[in-house]
Amino acid sequence: MIKRIYLIGNPNVGKSVVFSRFTGVQVIASNYPGTTVEVSKGYLLLGDEKIEVLDLPGTYSLEPTSNAEKVAVSLLQEYPKDEIVVVNILDSTNLERNLLLTLQLIGQGLPVIVCLNMCDDAGHRGVDIDIQKLEKILNVPVIPTCAVTGVGIKLLIERIREASPVSRKKLPPEELWKEIGMIIGQVQRLEHRHHSFREMLEDASVRPLTGLIIAAGVIYTSFKIVRFVGEAIISKVTDPIFINIFQPALEKLTVNWQEKGFWFHLLIGDLINGKIDFKQSLGVLTTAPYIEFGMVLPYVISFYFILSLLEDLGYLPRLAILLDNVLHRLGLHGYAIIPVLLGFGCNVPGILSTRVLESKRERFIACTIISIGVPCVPLQAMIFGLLGKFGGFYVGGVYLVLFSLILVLGIILNQTLTGYSPEFLLEIPPYRFPPLQMLGQKLYFRIKGFLIEAVPVVLIGVALINILIYFNLFSIVTGMFAPIVQNLFGLPKEAIVALVIGFLRKDVAVGMLMPLGLSAKQLFIAATLLAISFPCVATFIVLWKELGLKNLIKSTLIMIAISIAVGTLLNFAILH
Repeated sequence: MIKRIYLIGNPNVGKSVVFSRFTGVQVIASNYPGTTVEVSKGYLLLGDEKIEVLDLPGTYSLEPTSNAEKVAVSLLQEYPKDEIVVVNILDSTNLERNLLLTLQLIGQGLPVIVCLNMCDDAGHRGVDIDIQKLEKILNVPVIPTCAVTGVGIKLLIERIREASPVSRKKLPPEELWKEIGMIIGQVQRLEHRHHSFREMLEDASVRPLTGLIIAAGVIYTSFKIVRFVGEAIISKVTDPIFINIFQPALEKLTVNWQEKGFWFHLLIGDLINGKIDFKQSLGVLTTAPYIEFGMVLPYVISFYFILSLLEDLGYLPRLAILLDNVLHRLGLHGYAIIPVLLGFGCNVPGILSTRVLESKRERFIACTIISIGVPCVPLQAMIFGLLGKFGGFYVGGVYLVLFSLILVLGIILNQTLTGYSPEFLLEIPPYRFPPLQMLGQKLYFRIKGFLIEAVPVVLIGVALINILIYFNLFSIVTGMFAPIVQNLFGLPKEAIVALVIGFLRKDVAVGMLMPLGLSAKQLFIAATLLAISFPCVATFIVLWKELGLKNLIKSTLIMIAISIAVGTLLNFAILH
């Protein structure tokens, strides 16, 4: 009776893709007790049996050198050997290195089945593997697969029950490598051929000079596409829907309502020149849905499409390698670029993904940098909407300030915080174009997750703002912070409401700046302050959970000090 299936292999062998093929999309991710290492769990229907599947952290051997590898090894020992199957996933293009873990697993007497993944890539690279001979030598089932396309997955599942312990004596490391060399000599044949264009591009992507040029081009093009696609969706889809369909329907619905009444003010908001203005009315049925679906969602769609494409193409690990030296100066290693990029979509998953970093010191630096210097897509959408009409100088200026803050703050934290940042090891997968179906699935679930998290907060946030404005309760807050906002930041006291609301939802807060008639300089300062000051309440809660109360307070004090300093500096440094 099989109770659990373990997926184990070196990093970047396609283990997560095999896991998704086995389990579909219903996945539970949780931390291994006592660690920040995340383990994914799902279920595979094998005949009439529902079997638990665990995607173990990537490991090179059964002699752990990191927390992730320790977790992988310890999980293998949780169940009796006759109740588990170990699916060892190998990269066909790096068979020699991958076989070390395979022989160790077999030597432990575990029931192993070998998934020889990326066989399509091996063929493209001139690597020919004799599957039958490899299976005979190892004495375990060996199935060639291409997980991204699904080739071989059905056969792999069908042969899982064939996995059983085999008798093989344990070998010291030197003997193991001799054994691996003998196996490679018998089963693998290489054909000489010239580098393809793809391989030359792979090499150029990680070299310092060409890599930085490519990275600059990729990042610039990505943001241009995000903005172009987002604006196209707004002008061609969302604005016509709201203006031509939704607005007339609301006007018919509320034609007999008293304009100054509480419910009209709550649901519709203020009429601008006698009409509903989705940007300025601040109603639960007007501004709230328009902000999320009309202005933010188009940019979310375009951003997550580009991010998913770069992930699946295999570019992000190359960017991590390229930026490793720079990020070391900030107390981080190159892989921290992944949480940062996720933070540009939404700070919550960005901060959650800092769990991949080894030390508490790294996680504190990364979380603080993300919460202060990385604007989420909703905030970016509103920045484009507010400042875009004044030209690229102001929009680019916000990003320049945030980028400078990341560098300066990171260097200071690296010099002042105690602790360590371990060395950086990362496998670089080959470039490959992802199947459109898988790309679409990833995009769908990311957008769905964003809407589930964002829409209730926006509706509640706009309703709360509306109620406070209706009963004139913001005057107390305005009076308290007016001297700082007016004298140091050069903003009118009405902007205080937007800055305070930023704690609930940044995009709503930026939207509240629209009706104030601010100058380009004032909008630039206000947008920058919203980006670097208190994160939205969802991010704040996640920060508390990930960092603990003591470090949350420390991060918050840093945030307040930087906000005051930057707002004051921008006010007195910018002339117009």
